[in-house]
Amino acid sequence: MGAARGSVMRGIGWMLLATVLFVTMHMSIRQLSGEIHPFEIAFFRNFLGIFLLVGWFTRIGFGALKTGNTSLHLARAAVNAVAMLCFFSSLSLAPFATVTALGFTSQLFAALGAVVFLGERFRLRRTLALGLGFLGVLAIVRPGFIAVGLGETLVLTSAVAWSIALLLIKTMSRTDSSWTITAYMNLLLTPITLAVAVFVWQWPSFVQFLWLAAIAVIGTLAQTALNQALREAEVAIVMPFEFLRLVWAGLIGVFVFHEMPGPWTWLGGAMIVASTSYIAYRESVLRRGAAAGKRAG
Repeated sequence: MGAARGSVMRGIGWMLLATVLFVTMHMSIRQLSGEIHPFEIAFFRNFLGIFLLVGWFTRIGFGALKTGNTSLHLARAAVNAVAMLCFFSSLSLAPFATVTALGFTSQLFAALGAVVFLGERFRLRRTLALGLGFLGVLAIVRPGFIAVGLGETLVLTSAVAWSIALLLIKTMSRTDSSWTITAYMNLLLTPITLAVAVFVWQWPSFVQFLWLAAIAVIGTLAQTALNQALREAEVAIVMPFEFLRLVWAGLIGVFVFHEMPGPWTWLGGAMIVASTSYIAYRESVLRRGAAAGKRAG
C-alpha cells in the first residue's frame, strides 16, 4: 500500500515538473522569436536534440535504430514538422495562455482520428467528452464574436497535425521502442526544418545559441518527465495536473508578457483538459480490461 502510494506521489511530482518544463520551453521560444525566426528555432530544437540522443544510444547500442517502419517514420516526420512550425510560430502571434489552452486539443483530434482511421469504436462517454472539449475550443476562440487571429489558427492547425503524428506513433509503438521513435523524429525533422529555416536564416549570437541549446535541453527533459510520470502512476491520476500548464502560462502571460488571460480562456482550457483527461482515463481502463481478458483466456 505504501509503495503504491509512493509511486503515485512520484508520478504526480514528475507531472508537475513536466508542466513547468513545457511552459518554460514555450516561454523561451516566445522570448527568442523576437530575435530569431520560429522556423530557425525549430531547426535548432531538432538538431541539438540529436546530440542529446547520441549520448544515450552509446549506452544502449545503435542497434536500437533498426526499424521496419521507415515509411511511417517519414510520414510522422512530415506531419510533425507542420505541427512544430505552426506551434512555434503561434507563440509569437497569439496570447501565451491562449496558445497553451488550444494546444491541449491535439488529444481531442487524436481521439477522433483513432475512431476514423484506426477503427476504434465511438462510445457514448467518449463522444460526450469530445463534445465537451470542442465546446471548450469554441469558448476560447468564440468565432462570430471576436476575430479569430492567425495565431489561433496556427495553433489549431498544429494540434490537428500533431494528432496525426500521435496516431502514427501509436501504430509504430507496436514494434518500435520509444527511443527508436524519438531518434527518427530528430534525425528526420532536422533536414526538414533546415530546408524551411534557410529562407529566414540568420546566424545566432553566442547568447542566442545558449537560448537555443536551453530550449533543446528543456524540451527533452520535459518529454522525459512526462514519460516518467505516466510510468509511475495511472493516466487518470496524473493527466488532470496538465491544467497547471495553463496556470503557469497565465502567470507568465501576466508577469512576463503583460497579457491578462480572459475568463473564456480559463473556462475553455478547463473544459479541454477535463475532456482530454477523461478520454485518457477511459483508454487506460479499456486497455487494462483487454489485457485482463487476454490473461484470462
